[in-house]
Amino acid sequence: MARAKRSDVISPDESCIVHVISRVVRRCFLLGDDPATGKNYDHRKEWIEEYLEHHAKYFGIDLLCFSVLSNHFHLLLKTQPEIVATWTSREVAQRWLMLCPKRKKRGGSPAEPKETEINSIVNDAVKLAQIRSRLSDISWWMRLMCQKIAVRANAEDELPGRFFQGRFRSVRILDEAGLLACAAYVDLNPIRAAMAQTLEESDHTSAHRRIESLRSPDKPPEQRGDRFLSPLTIDELRDALGPRPSTSGYRCSDNGFLNMSASDYLQLLDWTARQPVAGKPGATPTDTPAILDRLGLEPDVWCELVRDFGTLFSLVAGRPAAIDQARTYGRQARFHTRPRTRELLSE
Repeated sequence: MARAKRSDVISPDESCIVHVISRVVRRCFLLGDDPATGKNYDHRKEWIEEYLEHHAKYFGIDLLCFSVLSNHFHLLLKTQPEIVATWTSREVAQRWLMLCPKRKKRGGSPAEPKETEINSIVNDAVKLAQIRSRLSDISWWMRLMCQKIAVRANAEDELPGRFFQGRFRSVRILDEAGLLACAAYVDLNPIRAAMAQTLEESDHTSAHRRIESLRSPDKPPEQRGDRFLSPLTIDELRDALGPRPSTSGYRCSDNGFLNMSASDYLQLLDWTARQPVAGKPGATPTDTPAILDRLGLEPDVWCELVRDFGTLFSLVAGRPAAIDQARTYGRQARFHTRPRTRELLSE
C-alpha cells in the first residue's frame, strides 16, 4: 500500500501540531553508544539541540517538546503561519538567510546577511512568497536540520552517504487528549528506553530543560535553558486570543499548548513513569492526577496511550470522533482508526 503524501496530512498554510520522528540509517546508534564501532557519539545529541534552538528562533514554528535518543529523535511542533504572515518582506528574507546563509563565520555559524542578499529575496515576489511559505513548513524544518546534522557527522566520520532514513514519520495531532499523550510519550522516551530512571536524568529532552528552568526561577530569560521552547501553559483567563509573536526573540510565539501548569505536567510525567508495565506486579496509586479526570481518561488507558502512542496512531492522533471527522487535504479521504485505539478511547 502506497504511503500517504505528507501534503495530504499537513499544510504549511494552516496551523497544526505535528509529532515527527527521524531515525538514522540501518538502525545504527550514530547519536550515542554504537556497539558496532565501539564509539560514543553522545556529542551529536548536543548538535541536534543547538540546531533546534536555532530553528526555533528563525522558523515560524513552535517547538513544544523534544527528545533525542541514540538512533532517533522526536519533535512535537506547531506551525504558526498566521505569525509568519505578519512578518515584513525584509524580516522574511533575514530569517531565511540565517537558516540558509550565503556566508558563514569562521566557527560555522551564519553570518549576518548583507543588504544585497536581503534585496535579492525582497525584490523577487515569487521567491519571497515561496520562502514565506517555507518558514512555516515542517518539511523544510526537518530537511534543513537533518541535512546539517548529516553533513557534520559524515565529515567527522570521513564517510559519504545517507545519515538519516530518507523520510521522517509524521503524525498530526487533532485534540487535547492526543496532544497530552503525545507530549508525555516524547518526554518519557529516554525512561522507556532505559536510558534514564528519572526525569531529572533524562538529558536531551524538553522535560529536562523545563525542570532546570523551574529550579532556577530567578534566571533572566536569555539564560533559561527552555527559552526556545514553547511555553507549556495556556492561561485561558489572561492570554490574548490569536497569534502571540514572541517578545523574547528566542522562539516564534508565546502561545502555550496545554491547559495545565508546567509543574502539574511534570508531576503527571513522573506519575506515568512510575506505573508498572505489562507482566510485572503493581497497582495504580490512589493519587491519580486530576488532569486524567478532566480528560475522561482512566489511568490504565492513559498509561497505554503514552506507552504505545507510536503504534496506536498512524497519520493523525486524537479521539476516534476527531479522527473520523478529519479528512486529507487532497482527496478529502478519511483516516483509518486502529481497532485498539477505538477501543481505548470509545466514549
